Amino acid sequence: MNASSDGPSISGWRITGLRLFALLLLITAASLAIHGYHYGIEDEAIYLPAIKAHLNPALYPHDAAFFQPQTLPTLFDDLVAVTARALHAPVDWTVFGYYLGTLLAFYAGLWALAAKLFPELKARLGGVLLIGTLLTLPVAGTCIFIVDQHLHPRTLATALILLAVAQLAPRAAGEALEARAYAMALLLMVGAALVHIQMAFYGALFLGLLLLPLRALGDKAVRLAGFTPMLLVTLMEKGGPEWQEASRTRTQHYLMRWEWYEWLGAIAPIFLLWGMARLARRRGLPVAAAVALRTSLFAAIGFAAGCVITIPTQLERLTPFQPLRILHLTYIVMILLAGGLLAGIALKGKPWRWALLLLPIAAGMSFAQFDSFPDSHHIEWPGRSTGNDWVEAFNWVKANTPVDAYFVLDPHYMSSAGEDYHGFRGLAERGQMADWDKDPGVALLFPDLAGRWSHEVHALDRWKNFTAEDLHRLHEQFGVGWTVLPYGSPRGLRGEYVTYAEKPPGTIPIPLFNCPYHNRSVVVCKIR
Repeated sequence: MNASSDGPSISGWRITGLRLFALLLLITAASLAIHGYHYGIEDEAIYLPAIKAHLNPALYPHDAAFFQPQTLPTLFDDLVAVTARALHAPVDWTVFGYYLGTLLAFYAGLWALAAKLFPELKARLGGVLLIGTLLTLPVAGTCIFIVDQHLHPRTLATALILLAVAQLAPRAAGEALEARAYAMALLLMVGAALVHIQMAFYGALFLGLLLLPLRALGDKAVRLAGFTPMLLVTLMEKGGPEWQEASRTRTQHYLMRWEWYEWLGAIAPIFLLWGMARLARRRGLPVAAAVALRTSLFAAIGFAAGCVITIPTQLERLTPFQPLRILHLTYIVMILLAGGLLAGIALKGKPWRWALLLLPIAAGMSFAQFDSFPDSHHIEWPGRSTGNDWVEAFNWVKANTPVDAYFVLDPHYMSSAGEDYHGFRGLAERGQMADWDKDPGVALLFPDLAGRWSHEVHALDRWKNFTAEDLHRLHEQFGVGWTVLPYGSPRGLRGEYVTYAEKPPGTIPIPLFNCPYHNRSVVVCKIR
């Protein structure tokens, strides 16, 4: 069924602008219910402090270097902070609103691209719904998801890239485009670059492939995939030992450290997309066929670049380019195409078939999210308790310690039992010594920071066996005055017994200093 001026229809129901908006809102709400939402986790440990530093420059006098270099080149954190200030809204509500808004924009981008790939509504809907159920699918070994369970600038950048791809997709099939299509694509890519430079770079590469005349290249296209990575080789000074140590904490940067199934997740899309191109061509879908073929080439280029850059040690300094992040856009297009083709071939207009496919996938993805964050609510609604004891402790720190308080935590605290990957800086709004979880990711991008990062994390070696004397040493050497510990963990520390504001019943006093806050899992102590 071809699209008419009133929009495509299925079972007599036409998709107009208002109905399409309502449909995308419904899909967004369903995604929230399936995949959940978490505040201050993972990469928000970098972006959330940047947002709060804009609103209160007095924050983070000790450690802003561990997040500001990564956020300064883009405007995403500025945009969220300006919105919070203009609306006089709490940051957690503003971040939640942006999460829903960027997720809605992502689905709008998907729908715009699906409309260029498939003339039938059921195919468009099939593609978008399949991505919606697989939203938090890991992308091979890249340590990213299609969309994160928290606010990330990558989601907004991806939405803008998808809208740009939708503008140029018909050109891949040889259709002529008006100048305004190119202008709009360029404008959208500029917007993507302003919020996430790396995503915009790979998005621009994909757009270039859409415009590439593959027929003219013939079999040279395959050879191009092998030689293109050589263009990325630049004369670069080899990173020092501190930089190498930071870089090697990121297993996703090193292809040889991937598991076999992650390799499969990088290679299989090349062939799956090639097969989809042939299938789409047979079904009379020239744009879908052309986009699938170019996405296959895109994935091949990314894999070849990953081999060239991440395997030879001589090119280790180039690993932060992360060429295998190409797989993120590859997965999105692949799943969109798969859902659209499946809807046309097998699902058709049978609701029970759609339910039979999508409901088990949604249930499995939702279970995975509950399992990944077992000590937090599935949806961490702003303004309400998250159910996580570590977050409650961080909230107490925010409300009861000086703005310039400087903390030391287990350098692997984000992976501690019950912590669920919540970042201290963003939630507690206080400074902390460097850690092994997120800070090396910034240090490898900015080698001048690597020395400080290495010095601080190695000062915390043997953390599990620290004594009160070790904490006093950190106080003298780095100026830290507070610590957050799992409840009961410091029993091996020597020193004065704890003075509780309210001693927990039936517990053994912890041999530390003054600890004004505790809950069933975490204790906050002052070092003196």
